[in-house]
Amino acid sequence: MNPLELRQQLIHYFNEDIGSGDKTCEALFDTNPLQGKGEFIAKQKGIFAGEKILEQAYGLWDKDIQLQLFKKDGDIVHKGDRIATVDGSYQILLTTERVILNIMQHLSGIATMTAKAVTALANSTIKVVDTRKTTPGIRMLEKYAVRCGGGVNHRFGLDDAIMLKDNHIAAIGSIGQAVKKVRDVTGHMVKIEVEIENEEQLQAAIDADVDVIMFDNMSPHNINRIITQVPSHIITEASGNITLENIHEYSNVKVDIISLGFITHSAPALDISFNVMEGLK
Repeated sequence: MNPLELRQQLIHYFNEDIGSGDKTCEALFDTNPLQGKGEFIAKQKGIFAGEKILEQAYGLWDKDIQLQLFKKDGDIVHKGDRIATVDGSYQILLTTERVILNIMQHLSGIATMTAKAVTALANSTIKVVDTRKTTPGIRMLEKYAVRCGGGVNHRFGLDDAIMLKDNHIAAIGSIGQAVKKVRDVTGHMVKIEVEIENEEQLQAAIDADVDVIMFDNMSPHNINRIITQVPSHIITEASGNITLENIHEYSNVKVDIISLGFITHSAPALDISFNVMEGLK
């Protein structure tokens, strides 16, 4: 995760929430800058993702704030576990509370959902990867959370690689024509992935010698029936209509990758609370 980009995003999040100032904390603490301590507590079992958020967020406000972490990104947390404590100005602790919690809960939810998918698949030879089905503006954070949960990142954006999906192929006319067209104008470092839905398209992708073939919306049986035709140097991927409930059915499919949209777009937040403790003497 790019620390400079993370810093810029956190500044944006705080500006959005605070606006011209935290009226509540300004009224309570402006003339009485009390010091205190707070703690982050897990309220349910899951995978924690937020260590880097805590380290960066408080540093934006006061480099002397004391942060103590009891959990690292990727660690399992149970209900009641203390994740971290922070010592500093009450005004800073309470003004930043909501933004920090929102991000940590969301990222920890994604890490938890990813870990559930990896566990349900129960095949370490197949990589569980994310997609571009992320929240606009926080893709970097969400994809980091996937890694915390034991997953792997697919492309970060449209500029990472060429992916010829059904609409691209329909617009050009055929897989062969589409691959030739992009090869004519693309450098040798850029990989080409093609989405296929049937055996005829599979053969066209093989004939075009693409780098990656994605089996889209195909059952485990149908994938295994035709995947033996794919040369060993071509990476294979399954995607589409794969859920937490049925991913175990793909554990014996001979693909290299399973890509899942739900681990980012449908992950519920992990419940984490922030509680003020005693004031500092």
